[in-house]
Amino acid sequence: MQLSNLEHLPNYQITERLDVVYGSTVRSKHVGKDLFAGLKNIVGGELTAYTELLEESRQEAIDRMVVKAEALGADAVVGLRFSTSSIAQGASELFVYGTAVKAVPMPQQPLSTHGPQSHQPPSNHSGHTDFNNQDNSQAAPQSPSTSADDLPRFNPFG
Repeated sequence: MQLSNLEHLPNYQITERLDVVYGSTVRSKHVGKDLFAGLKNIVGGELTAYTELLEESRQEAIDRMVVKAEALGADAVVGLRFSTSSIAQGASELFVYGTAVKAVPMPQQPLSTHGPQSHQPPSNHSGHTDFNNQDNSQAAPQSPSTSADDLPRFNPFG
């Protein structure tokens, strides 16, 4: 199951919007950990007990959301968001939601071959061409193969 906070999945075509899916968990603070955190608050530093509690809560909420997405037959969840709220004194809810979708890999574009002296601008990790690092010794400018604006977009809200 792929998860993305984007409205699309890079290198995938979203073929069907299934439904909004969510997962949540409500957690309370442990009295012993809370006492230690109060002491730690005096001297400063990371409250590791709370960091671990939040990490466990996020993972549990994600796992519950993924189960709902899989039940719908989804390949991915896009538009992933987190929310928190206070339920009672010492207890909070962590809520995660997104849109379950079906997605298929997009066919790879064949690389353009202009002969052995062809020069393509370097691309960064996101697939966008970095023209600032382009070698300007070549007289004829090259056009980027596919820009992010040319990729099909999917609106998860309809």
